[in-house]
Amino acid sequence: MESDKATIQELILTIRSFAQDRDWEQFHAPKNLSMALSAEAGELMEHFLWCETEQSHQLCENSEKKTAIADELADVLIYALRFADVACIDPVVAINEKIKRNKARYPVEKAKGKSDKYNEL
Repeated sequence: MESDKATIQELILTIRSFAQDRDWEQFHAPKNLSMALSAEAGELMEHFLWCETEQSHQLCENSEKKTAIADELADVLIYALRFADVACIDPVVAINEKIKRNKARYPVEKAKGKSDKYNEL
């Protein structure tokens, strides 16, 4: 499956198969996957360390940097989807439920244009 229109479920199955083919399931406990996810998020963050806001946008427009950034983002997404699979969490349901909660916590009339936490609005 190499379509740019793959569904989330297709991606999960591809990632699962990748791990199974290499006998890596033995290492894919939720604890380990959550740590790997955090490590990969840190590697993504490294690209923007010490950048000003505008510089961070420019990095994403630079084709060479964009490829490296996309690789790190892919690692983050792969571990997030692998975690969801191992933890039996449907990522679509989880995201939709979280957005519902966030809409209640951050009503447009109170939160628009603000970065305050929901309990400080």
